[in-house]
Amino acid sequence: MSLTISDVTRIAKLAQLEMSEQQTATALDQLNGIFALAEQMQAVDTDGVAPLSHPLAAHMNNIALRLREDVATEANRRDDYQAVAPKTQDGLYLVPKVIE
Repeated sequence: MSLTISDVTRIAKLAQLEMSEQQTATALDQLNGIFALAEQMQAVDTDGVAPLSHPLAAHMNNIALRLREDVATEANRRDDYQAVAPKTQDGLYLVPKVIE
């Protein structure tokens, strides 16, 4: 797939961008380069290649994820925080209606 000057002009208009003819030509070359790269990547045979869970998984075994445990580290102080609120109900803050 490749774009034409009219495609780039239309895209620029949709994005509300003003582009000179030189900028349009430069953008056309860059966008067509991106599409060419995507076509090259689509042509690569990936049958039988398992997806990686981590970018370095192909080079390193048993990579430990750097994620912390999903555990609450602070005490529940909702009652303290809501004590100063103008209005609350069932643990929720009540606010004035803004949309009719």
